[in-house]
Amino acid sequence: MARIALGISYDGRPWQGWQTQPHGQTVQDTLEQAICNFLTIPVQTVCAGRTDTGVHGLGQVVHLDCEIQRSEQSWVRGLNALMPASVSVQWAQVVSEDFHARFSATERTYTYVILNTPVRQPLLAGRAGWVFQPLDFETMRQAAQYLLGEHDFSSFRSSQCQAKSPVRTMYALNLEQKGNLIYVTLRANAFLHHMVRNILGALIQIGQGREPVSYMEYLISVRDRTQGAPTFAPDGLYLTSVKYPGFLFPEVSKIHLHMC
Repeated sequence: MARIALGISYDGRPWQGWQTQPHGQTVQDTLEQAICNFLTIPVQTVCAGRTDTGVHGLGQVVHLDCEIQRSEQSWVRGLNALMPASVSVQWAQVVSEDFHARFSATERTYTYVILNTPVRQPLLAGRAGWVFQPLDFETMRQAAQYLLGEHDFSSFRSSQCQAKSPVRTMYALNLEQKGNLIYVTLRANAFLHHMVRNILGALIQIGQGREPVSYMEYLISVRDRTQGAPTFAPDGLYLTSVKYPGFLFPEVSKIHLHMC
């Protein structure tokens, strides 16, 4: 029995999230169907992080176990020939049996792309979260610093979150502005359900001047989701990378979105 790790990229727009559902319209269902067709036997996959409807993946990692031997390049070419254009295997690698796509991961990185323009841009629909009011980039950057380190992130946790603990460690939270696009990159040991989108909601409230910079500090201290900002849209959210100590996987391309 061999354990195979796969790097998966996908456009989240056509799919109802990652996790398998009875209707079958998920990334996991599509991948597992392709694997079944490729190997002629059903195989289940385990992913690094389950993404919601409309959320994209650049650096998703999965693992699976199978007895059928295939070359790493064959995995990539074979599966990609069996999947729609919105899902692609970027790499395949044989790993040891102690590797686990979810539990072996020590950090995950998400990037959110905000389009800040008075008028929406159709060519970025579903690929960037649109905010038409002007945003104060500097106040957003200052507010983000309150989230660094280990905190109870209950104020940013979905009511449907099944995590045993709301405590997470934020290693980095960086904002970068390029023209009308703002890139928010968050790197942590793990994330709660809707945590990134709820953080974005708070940052946007602050950037619009509806809340002071100290609002973020307040949310950390109050530990109450009802005091938080509305959950922001999934459109501009990308799972960009997952890190595993002792395992060296290929790097995926960074996000490059531009105003047309």
